[in-house]
Amino acid sequence: MPEQAELKRIAEKFQEIFGDCDGVIWLRAPGRVNLIGEHTDYNDGFVLPMATQQEIVLAARQRKGFQARLYSLHYAKGGQFDLKGISSDAENPWINYAQGVTWSLLEAGYEIGGIEAVVGGDVPIGAGLSSSAAVEVAFALAFSHLYDLKIKREELARLCHRAEREFVGLPCGMMDQVSSLLAEEGAALFLDCRSLYYKPIPFESEAVRVVICDTQVRRELTHSAYQERVQECNEAVRLLRRHLPQITHLRDVSGEKLEKFGGELPEAVYRRARHIVSENERVLRAVEALEGEDFEELGRLMDGSHQSLKRDYEVSSRELDLMVDLAREVSGTLGARLTGGGFGGATVNLVASSEIENFKREVSRGYKEATGLSPAIFVSRPAARAGLISGGEDSSP
Repeated sequence: MPEQAELKRIAEKFQEIFGDCDGVIWLRAPGRVNLIGEHTDYNDGFVLPMATQQEIVLAARQRKGFQARLYSLHYAKGGQFDLKGISSDAENPWINYAQGVTWSLLEAGYEIGGIEAVVGGDVPIGAGLSSSAAVEVAFALAFSHLYDLKIKREELARLCHRAEREFVGLPCGMMDQVSSLLAEEGAALFLDCRSLYYKPIPFESEAVRVVICDTQVRRELTHSAYQERVQECNEAVRLLRRHLPQITHLRDVSGEKLEKFGGELPEAVYRRARHIVSENERVLRAVEALEGEDFEELGRLMDGSHQSLKRDYEVSSRELDLMVDLAREVSGTLGARLTGGGFGGATVNLVASSEIENFKREVSRGYKEATGLSPAIFVSRPAARAGLISGGEDSSP
């Protein structure tokens, strides 16, 4: 549930721009932190994210005609577009996530009209915590409620995913949208990105906490490095199909088969494939560890994931590695890894509850001494899925 101060801030801006708040609906959409399973989603693999207590908050209502008028508190900027002439906005890229969802709904045949909205919240932008997916989900739910579309959440996730892939232009998987729309409070979410089978994995132990460390170094996933990783994975599949004609994604390749035929791949392509194959295995083992509350094993798997992302997938950075190394020096840290696409952003850490304050103090001090930057460090329990806010309660369907 968002803080009252944030709701007040959004309401005041809505009244300033649109005159009053009559007929407004309020929605929240959580960000997500991926505990383990990085870059496996677009390879049809497995992931284990959880929704965070940091969330996007949206105040929205119908508007006559077919114009959308929006305002972002984060960017302190407004924007607008016509539903009958949607095109990418290079000057205001933040608005493209709302445009993409609108386009996706219209392409799917849903009848929607104008909207006016103010978006706020506290999901860090560009930190690898899925602020973009949370914005997409918030707008998709807003249209669904305002125009009584009655769209199932699984379908909303597909529509939001299409918006990000085909309109925004990021060749991502569906983990982020599914996490925001289908997560359960007090649970991580195991997701098979091929079948979209998902299963909540209880994560309510008082013994440990998830701590997220934002390096304050931003990245843009539509840049070439992310695209290159996708292409390298596709190239690995193409070459491996000479021996394994039934495979369609790296999800289909076992460690044994990769070891047997991987020598025929270019070195970089082989290392990308090795990360994906081993990461899928780590996710399945992590689910077992979490179900058994074996947090030491879960932490070891997180550590292994970071090393693979650093050495084989090469998506880490100096700041991410520093943050992970600092975390591992603190007593009570069970596991640490980069989370999100990499190249910047945040780390996710599994820390003994008794050591949280010491962890925050030591990591913050060490990181600022080394970089001059003050990291944002926050603790999050697994949060509830996106939905309406009504009378101070989440009334999501």
